[in-house]
Amino acid sequence: MHEMSLAESVLQLMEDAARRDHFTKVTAVWLEIGQLSGVEPEAMLFCFDAVMRDSLAQGARLEIITLPGAGWCMACAKTVPMTEVFGECPHCGGYRLQVTGGTEMRVKELEVS
Repeated sequence: MHEMSLAESVLQLMEDAARRDHFTKVTAVWLEIGQLSGVEPEAMLFCFDAVMRDSLAQGARLEIITLPGAGWCMACAKTVPMTEVFGECPHCGGYRLQVTGGTEMRVKELEVS
């Protein structure tokens, strides 16, 4: 379950920001997670709660913003929506798609005090 290590990385980012920006409590976190990132939102919610125990983000609310997958079809030269990495082009049925979006995960915003 790589979501546990991702949640630990999010905590590290928050601790670094707390030192830099002088806050002591995180009450909410907004994460952007791409549809093609391989991160399971439900697993992330579970791991987030476990990792944040006894930290500056204990009890913080996690809001997940899902970013759509997108790709470039080399056969028909169109930007297309993607729901899986090795899917077919919805326009031409080809499989020569290059992923252009939806693989990222980032902390978009923190609510702190």
